[in-house]
Amino acid sequence: MCGATKYEYRNPLLERYASHRMSSIFSAQNKFSTWRRLWIALAESEQILGLSIMDEQIEEMRLHVDDVDFDRAAAYESTFRHDVMAHIHTFGECCPTAKPIIHLGATSAFVGDNTDLIQMRDAFRLTLSRLAGVITHLKNFALSHADRPTLGFTHFQPAQLTTVGKRATLWLYDLIMDFEAMVEFVDKLPFLGVKGTTGTQASFLELFGGDHDKVKQLDRDVAQRMGFTGIQPVSGQTYSRKIDARAASLLSGLAQSLHKMANDIRLLQHLKEIEEPFEKGQVGSSAMPYKRNPMRSERLTSLCRYIISLSLSPAMTASEQWLERTLDDSANKRLSIPEMFLAADASLIIASNVCSGLVVYDTMIERHIREELPFMATEHIIMAGVKKGGDRQELHERIRVHSMEAGKRVKSDGGENDLLDRIVKDSLFGLSRDDIDRLLKAENFIGRAPQQVREFIHDCVDPLLQRAVDRFGILTEAELSV
Repeated sequence: MCGATKYEYRNPLLERYASHRMSSIFSAQNKFSTWRRLWIALAESEQILGLSIMDEQIEEMRLHVDDVDFDRAAAYESTFRHDVMAHIHTFGECCPTAKPIIHLGATSAFVGDNTDLIQMRDAFRLTLSRLAGVITHLKNFALSHADRPTLGFTHFQPAQLTTVGKRATLWLYDLIMDFEAMVEFVDKLPFLGVKGTTGTQASFLELFGGDHDKVKQLDRDVAQRMGFTGIQPVSGQTYSRKIDARAASLLSGLAQSLHKMANDIRLLQHLKEIEEPFEKGQVGSSAMPYKRNPMRSERLTSLCRYIISLSLSPAMTASEQWLERTLDDSANKRLSIPEMFLAADASLIIASNVCSGLVVYDTMIERHIREELPFMATEHIIMAGVKKGGDRQELHERIRVHSMEAGKRVKSDGGENDLLDRIVKDSLFGLSRDDIDRLLKAENFIGRAPQQVREFIHDCVDPLLQRAVDRFGILTEAELSV
């Protein structure tokens, strides 16, 4: 770390977690280049609609979209105390011919708010691409383990059997709901357009000599040039901050889904049934070298909690806006929205790594099933005893007594579950060890779990992934870390 920065705070989201791709969307270069593209789109549309703007002026602006002099802009801002005015003058210096028509008729929100919407759109598109990658990894994992019986847990207590793949579909379904909600948001995200200082478009109406149709056409043209089909129909100076609140809610929803999945993996790793990837040479603990801590899943839950906590800020900001415009949103927006996207990006990168390398320990899963299945199979054993001529009520009471004794042996004495041995020895049941073994095949207790996995993948996951590829693409493994 160089001397100029070692005493300055450096954001871990940028240094450790999020990708360059997501960071670049919210970078100063992208922001202020977008401002310039908006000024060009405005000038082009105004020219077509009859304002006196020369081709040379527009061409001059196009030549200087990306060569932003940040030092010059900072100097102007220290004088004007206004970032938009600073960049108008900075742009005007390198475009002297175009200087008189830059930002013609517009207010600060024209570049500020429309750029925020463009960044939000692009950030969601990257998020959706990454999410599609995670969904693909989970889909493959679910299909690979669709038939693998495992203990189900309710209240983290052993319950009826499910399969490893069926459990993964629970994570998948949450993520699919998140994906579909984000796609709908992107599809319907409206551009602010050209609305003026209080949203009345008065300055543009004056520019076009009172021609309402030209003002409406200008709104549509600029939006289309920036890649939007919808425009916010009414506004004050800014777009409704409920849009930010909804975006934050969607990212919070994604974080909730990833957090639940990561917590489940942490619990399963404790049980030694499923483990996240553990690289050769990785250290689990500085004091306990034998440990294999679920550090990726822990990092994932940590980032997700941060996203969830941040989601409150845009909601509060939306509720605090006064009349046509206040500026108490600006500092909050600069922090909360980019950081939520950066944290979501980081979370999805980690989730992709975890889901692509989950390790399943069949032997431990089978051991846990053997320990618990005798208790769960008691009704099956009773019915088998009835078929051998036993009385249902007597058998029920006898198996209750045996279960209590076997449970005491496990919990109090630390012994093995000997319920089955007790039943085989009890002549009232008339069942042999072979009879019991046939009854206790794990696949007899998983219901439709394997079929549910395959049906869910076919009916819900595969169509969604095809739409994702068509619209957003799915990043490769190499791209996921960039």
